[in-house]
Amino acid sequence: MSDTNRDQPASGGPMEKVADIASDIGEYIRQQRSNAKISLRQLSKLAGVSNPYLSQIERGVRKPSAEILQQIAKGLRISAEALYVQAGILDLPMGGPVGDAIRADTELTERQKQVLLDVYESFRRENAAAKPEPAAQTPQQAVESKESA
Repeated sequence: MSDTNRDQPASGGPMEKVADIASDIGEYIRQQRSNAKISLRQLSKLAGVSNPYLSQIERGVRKPSAEILQQIAKGLRISAEALYVQAGILDLPMGGPVGDAIRADTELTERQKQVLLDVYESFRRENAAAKPEPAAQTPQQAVESKESA
């Protein structure tokens, strides 16, 4: 492919979208590896993936399978879910403003974010399980309870 073709806008077809996803996940993996101060060769060994293949993933030449992403996540010590979201395999989980804030914090590692999210969700589940089911109220009872509050 010549350099002139690369500068032209993409048509947005399915192949370009796959290439964009592969490039995005590769860049994300490279960022995480850099943050962890791990060389490509070290991550290759930790993840059990060949050095050339991992390099191709990072450059966006190859789109890794879910299993390979899981191995890479293990090597990086981050959640596989984070990689699945980046790769478009999973949708970003819902968690409200607290979950969004944790995920957006750039000073936390992916592992720290996942631990915080796990603790937060466990507290929410615990509180939801302990909460008694509210009795059905008539509209009049709902108005009266709001007025007395």
